[in-house]
Amino acid sequence: MDRSLVIGALIFACLLAMPVLLPLVGAEYLTGLLIKAMLLAIAAISLDLIIGHGGMVSLGHAAFIGVGAYAAAIGLESGIENILVLLLLTLVVTGGIALITGALALRTTGVYFLMITLAFGQMIYFTLTSLAAYGGDDGLTLWSLATFFGSDIVQNRGGLYFVILAVLFLSWFGVYRISQSRFGRVLRAARDNPQRAEVMGYPIARYQLIAYVIAALIAGISGLLLVQHAEFVSPSIAAWQRSGDLIVAVVLGGLGTRNGALLGAFFIVIVEELLSSVIHEWRLIYGPLLVLLVLYAKGGLNDLLTPAAQKGR
Repeated sequence: MDRSLVIGALIFACLLAMPVLLPLVGAEYLTGLLIKAMLLAIAAISLDLIIGHGGMVSLGHAAFIGVGAYAAAIGLESGIENILVLLLLTLVVTGGIALITGALALRTTGVYFLMITLAFGQMIYFTLTSLAAYGGDDGLTLWSLATFFGSDIVQNRGGLYFVILAVLFLSWFGVYRISQSRFGRVLRAARDNPQRAEVMGYPIARYQLIAYVIAALIAGISGLLLVQHAEFVSPSIAAWQRSGDLIVAVVLGGLGTRNGALLGAFFIVIVEELLSSVIHEWRLIYGPLLVLLVLYAKGGLNDLLTPAAQKGR
């Protein structure tokens, strides 16, 4: 049996059981930590689609989280409360911006692509800070949250945890299916040898743009869910440092693997929480720990859990 599939199934089974188990041991407060980890994992999985499978290293991916979050927040402030309408609004706005920025960014490759995505990300970040009507640099506190046809099932006191878990599973499963499809094979061919892929007749720029937009849409959905959980939105979620965290999660977990982004995101959130609760200068330990993992687990955390014969599945 595919061990990576078993590991993924175990992770989701544990997440599904946590809302029942945590209250039994008096640790219900950890639910918020798990939600934070799941939201990071959704965005990391989306980034892995373009980095791990497409070879497009973006340092502005967090901007799409910010776009999705602000699209939802502005929609709520305008009186739109149905989460399905907010989801549609988020997808349209995020997809439109991704289509424009992606078409321009994909005219470049390598470090130039990284720099132009950083530039676009910073443009979006400063645009969000300039929205004075919605809190500007201080952010915006939301006094009303989205509902599902009047029900609070998509709110913190309802079933938001399970909604986020469902989106995480769909992202994990969907990106894996994309990677195993003909589309994913063309993406990897364009990553490994773009000249040969073009000679074979594949319009690689079109494939890369579609992957870029799909990744942005998933990140935008994570922004919508972040707003619903935090009841607050701030431009800081679109900063380039946030994009750096996503890249660390993807690389740390294992590029282009089934569970890599998932493992990396949970590792970062849990280790940060543990270290910060023990020592104030926790980054002095966290940094060298990441370096050691990168040096001695070259395939990331996935390399430690999955046999070499099953890597990348």
